[in-house]
Amino acid sequence: MKPETTKPSFSSRVKEYFAAKRLFTAKNIAYLAVLLALVIVLQLFASAIMIGPVQLNFSLLPIVLGAILLGPLAGGILGLACGIIVVISVITGQAPFYVAIWTNSPVVTVFTCVLKTTVAGIVGGILYRLIKRKNPLVATFVASGIVPIVNTGLFIIGCLCMTGTIADFGGGLKGMEILTFILVGLVSFNFFIEFAINLFFAPAIFRVVTIVEKQIVKQRKKSFPKEEETAFGQPENEPAETDGSSDPFEAENTQGNL
Repeated sequence: MKPETTKPSFSSRVKEYFAAKRLFTAKNIAYLAVLLALVIVLQLFASAIMIGPVQLNFSLLPIVLGAILLGPLAGGILGLACGIIVVISVITGQAPFYVAIWTNSPVVTVFTCVLKTTVAGIVGGILYRLIKRKNPLVATFVASGIVPIVNTGLFIIGCLCMTGTIADFGGGLKGMEILTFILVGLVSFNFFIEFAINLFFAPAIFRVVTIVEKQIVKQRKKSFPKEEETAFGQPENEPAETDGSSDPFEAENTQGNL
């Protein structure tokens, strides 16, 4: 008779998703460093493109990749780094809108800039892990799309917390005019561009990275058949619990987590 297995609880799954020891390995840190460099470069240089009063945020792309490949914690770390760079851009006054919100609402501005990308990276990673058990491709698209949605949604909430500043910046707006200005004047075009970029590029890059990683794992198995561990901590001499997908980024070391 096969031993009875108990299904992990929701709380244990959440703890597993945020397990730091699975993230902070030499190989994962290398991946995280590359993605962090992309966040910095894209936010400092590519985001200089202005559409309306605010900048485009191309750094959402490496945040999505980090959340998909390394998990929610990595997505949150990359989002936090992006938020800090945005705060620096606001303080240095790279756009008139930034000068206005920093001068009148500095605390709300800092919280909005930091939280929106951090939470977006975490949510993207969690949704990917949850949906991947059913359909990895759908999970990739959902994670890629939810990051700009959460980022923009929290930006709108932040703007609504400083309506006085927004009204003055918009030339004495009142009532629903403020919300209309936020939705149309501040976020509409930027959101659709960022959303399209993430949906188009993130799944494609993810597939390329996955294919390369599979080839590396195959080569390591041929060269070192008795090696104890493969990429991301999965022992080669023990089968991984999978959902039908051979994605090496999701290999789980079940014994290591006991």
